[in-house]
Amino acid sequence: MEALRSLGQLVLALSIFSHLSLLAYSSSTQDLQIISAERRIDLTSHIVKVFLTLKVENIGTSPVSEVLLAFPPTQFDHLASLKAAITVGKKKKKSYVPLEVNPTELPDAPNGAKSFSILLLNPLNTGETATLEVLYILTHSLEPFPAEISQSESQLVYYRDSAIILSPYYIKQQTTFIRTPSTRVESFTRVESTNRAASEIKYGPYKDRPRYSYSPIIVHFENNNPFAVVEELVREVEVSHWGNLQITEHYKLAHAGARHKGIFSRVEYQSRPHAGGVSSFKHLLARLPPRVHSVYYRDEIGNISSSHLRTDYLRSDLEIEPRYPLFGGWKATFVIGYGLPLEDFLFESPDGRRYLNFTFGCPLAETVVDKLTVKVVLPEGSKDPSAVVPFSVEQHLETKYSYLDVAGRTVVVLEKRNVVPEHNSRFQVYYTFNPIFMLAEPLMLVSTFFFVFMASVAYLHIDFSICKSS
Repeated sequence: MEALRSLGQLVLALSIFSHLSLLAYSSSTQDLQIISAERRIDLTSHIVKVFLTLKVENIGTSPVSEVLLAFPPTQFDHLASLKAAITVGKKKKKSYVPLEVNPTELPDAPNGAKSFSILLLNPLNTGETATLEVLYILTHSLEPFPAEISQSESQLVYYRDSAIILSPYYIKQQTTFIRTPSTRVESFTRVESTNRAASEIKYGPYKDRPRYSYSPIIVHFENNNPFAVVEELVREVEVSHWGNLQITEHYKLAHAGARHKGIFSRVEYQSRPHAGGVSSFKHLLARLPPRVHSVYYRDEIGNISSSHLRTDYLRSDLEIEPRYPLFGGWKATFVIGYGLPLEDFLFESPDGRRYLNFTFGCPLAETVVDKLTVKVVLPEGSKDPSAVVPFSVEQHLETKYSYLDVAGRTVVVLEKRNVVPEHNSRFQVYYTFNPIFMLAEPLMLVSTFFFVFMASVAYLHIDFSICKSS
């Protein structure tokens, strides 16, 4: 009987808690309103970039410390990056301060809408306003239509969105601009206040829209930019305290655009490069760090000589060309390797630990990586490794054995999916290392040569003794 009574009290407490949480979220969404919203959608690449400017006002009676963003489920599944900043100062003294963004849940969100919370620097008091700048990146959001094209056809794609910004707040005025790569737009949804000028489509301005308003639109346009997608990339960063940092990158590259149909004519491709394969690509640009050396580019067949390296004191650009041009649905695998001076990337922290400061992400420009694995191979004898990454990743440790290793080398493995160029930021791997371990391999080599030498002397002594006796 006591157990049933306790269970009933627990159910009642959970019910009250969920009801209070619902009231709290409902109150917070009613305390704010968006005075003006401007959204700019950049469709010039296969990576969709959305710039959102929000001016919010607290119309409630209590301070508000967060602003909520809502996304439809179709966009949430393709969301690769989300950043927010608040505007501080005016005109020439204007600056942008980054804000923390975390996923959250709204109990009253309709149709499975997903939400994020932007934490403000200071609570917004009653009657105060704040201007937020938001950037979010969508991948695999352009649908090729038709799904298959011949070598000479241009690539057309669909983009689906809403003319009205999905928001948990009342919006007094809003406008959406959509920019396409060219002026060739096959069709687009026309609703009230729709205008088009050259390669830009404007929806709005719209006034006094209630919470969670939605007006679906479709834009059908030409996009022949390279749909370069790395299905899997494994980057191995091997640290050697003898002064070198060796990078090895294994790529599985695919053209994610409209699939190629029919036969491929190399004669047409070379004689009419701007018409016979306009949606294909045969060049890729890898942006490498400065002072790079010992660069190689090869595949399963062997070394590929069609590459060009340009270096200066700021960066190194490696232009690579696969063995064949890539059309929709075609794939290629290859390896890029290079060395770097260790002094540019390995430092010592104030607490005595060493740390590697390197770049996360993919060196190839304008590519999406479906799965990225970064392996940092530390010198043998390294202890207590820890990684600091500015965004969420999966982490675990491995052990790798190389030449003359006894206990093996610790490998810090970082994994992330849906990686875009905005993820090319610095990360750190901290570890402790006793310099005495640097003598392990030289001593092992010296000992090996000593024993070989002594064995050879002993063998020659025995051999001479046998000859003399004979």
